[in-house]
Amino acid sequence: MDIFLLLLGLLFMILGIIGAFLPVLPGPVTGWVGLLLLHLTKVVPQDWTFLGITLVIAIFIYVLDYIIPALGTKKFGGSKYGIYGTTIGLIIGLIFFPPFGIIIGPFVGALIGELMHDNTDSRRALKAAIGSFIGFLFSTGLKFMVALIYMVLFLSLNVCSIIHSLRFLI
Repeated sequence: MDIFLLLLGLLFMILGIIGAFLPVLPGPVTGWVGLLLLHLTKVVPQDWTFLGITLVIAIFIYVLDYIIPALGTKKFGGSKYGIYGTTIGLIIGLIFFPPFGIIIGPFVGALIGELMHDNTDSRRALKAAIGSFIGFLFSTGLKFMVALIYMVLFLSLNVCSIIHSLRFLI
């Protein structure tokens, strides 16, 4: 059962890293599920304080993921159309133009969204698209860092537990 939970936890950790880039998957929360599965095994002792702190961080980042692009767009004078365009551009970019679609798609989507909202002021639309894009990049980078840290914690806890178990065998 422990091996199954470890493999399932590793799968959730990988999905957490992928989820940092895909808006469909909540990256840090998915990675946290991997940490939870690891702590449910006999290999790693359960530390509810560690799990609680990492859960709070994952939820905080999840909430920030919705706030940061909106703040970037508003800071640069954009509208909700720019935010929607960013998300739609990311999805289209991922599906049709990987891997560069991750970077180009949100910008083009935000620009198109802003032009659909107000097609008379292309400078304002470009400025808002840049703001939305910067917010998206910052948010994605933050999610990726947290998911990567969770993966490092997952792997280091596994290695430490294996070394500890081998010490008793010798």
